[in-house]
Amino acid sequence: MFIRYKLALLFSLVVAGLLTLFSAVIYQISASYREEEFLGRLENKARTTARYLMDVKEIDNDLLKIIDQNSLTSLFEEQVLVFDEHNRLLYSSLDDQPPQYDPALLAEVREEKRVEQSSAKIDLIALALPSSLKASGSEYVVMASAYDKFGKSKLIYLRNTLMICWVVGVGLTVVVSGLLAGLFLRPIATINTQIQQITAQNLKERLPEGNGRDEMAQLAINFNQMLNRLNLSFEQQKSFVSHASHELRTPLAAMKTDIQSGLEEALSSEEYRLILRDLFQDTQRLIGLTNGLLQLARPLDPVLRRKLISIPELLLDIYAELSSLRKAQKLVFEPILDERRELLVPGDEALLKTLFTNLIDNACKYSPTHEAFIRIGSDASHCLIDIEDKGIGIPPEDQERVFGPFFRANNALIYSGYGIGLAVSQRIVEWHGGSISLRSTLGQGSTFTVRLPLS
Repeated sequence: MFIRYKLALLFSLVVAGLLTLFSAVIYQISASYREEEFLGRLENKARTTARYLMDVKEIDNDLLKIIDQNSLTSLFEEQVLVFDEHNRLLYSSLDDQPPQYDPALLAEVREEKRVEQSSAKIDLIALALPSSLKASGSEYVVMASAYDKFGKSKLIYLRNTLMICWVVGVGLTVVVSGLLAGLFLRPIATINTQIQQITAQNLKERLPEGNGRDEMAQLAINFNQMLNRLNLSFEQQKSFVSHASHELRTPLAAMKTDIQSGLEEALSSEEYRLILRDLFQDTQRLIGLTNGLLQLARPLDPVLRRKLISIPELLLDIYAELSSLRKAQKLVFEPILDERRELLVPGDEALLKTLFTNLIDNACKYSPTHEAFIRIGSDASHCLIDIEDKGIGIPPEDQERVFGPFFRANNALIYSGYGIGLAVSQRIVEWHGGSISLRSTLGQGSTFTVRLPLS
């Protein structure tokens, strides 16, 4: 079922329920008011009849009947009965038919003093009243009953009116809610149609964002942002494939050329040694490139290897390893900002070593003095590591792209490398829940700042 129909049905059910509740309450209040008002009239009739009969000497039964029959306030099918203390009938307002009453009701009235009964055909009130004149000290019972013809006809009219209003109201609600649901959901249908036209070949298409404030506009904005991320991902993937194929093709072509030369020409032993040396260098380049590609393609989810790592100790270990392997490189540790904190970071030790080794290697490689300056500090929640070089710097137009796979700035092409290290470093930092940023001035050097959440 479409959402518009679900919304229309749900709204119609809510309105139908509310109309049913309000109609029932209105009808019940009206019925209670009719019953209360009519029983009050019967009580007045009973008390008036009893007062005339028992307390006024000049009025007897016959005269009282004449008064009742000619009263302007007489009710439909009215019957007034008066009984003495021995339950003998003293007065009946009916001439042409015997009175109808329940003898057991008399005992109940004498006990309760007041009894009210209502049914579909008749309303009755019975009172136990003391006599003051004709039978001093005795108690008599007065019963007054009648059929509320006009009150019940009004109730029937009210019921029919409420039912008609209910049917009309629910019908209009169904129609109007269906139209409104279709009107409000029309932008979604439009967005759905436009989304169907977006494919991998035209990811630059964007949805109209409307006024930019309501929910539909926010949906379009978020979808456009997702398209931006997808487009960027596709572009990075295309760039990755293009650069990877180029980087792999170059050493393979050189190796093929060297092998063909060795097979087709008669060379001296020294020339064969030169060919083998070139093959060895190309093989080393392929190994380095393959390792970089594997690091980029590796899923970073080593949950079981997470532990608390001391960043100062980790950097000192890297310094020791690099010092033993590369005598020309120098690391300069500047004072730690807060020596009282242990600076423990939850993470994977091998990945963090790869991260800082890449950054330190780059700093030493691009610096004329092969020096890397390392500063360690912290704020309230993060460990901050600055790795700075005094090298060639990065042009401003290239600084936003240096973390892309295989990207290398124009002034760095004369140095060895594949443009993979920074891309791998960024993935490692993001996996640890941190961030990496760059500050660079062309010709003066670059500073990479790594923020890692503390334990």
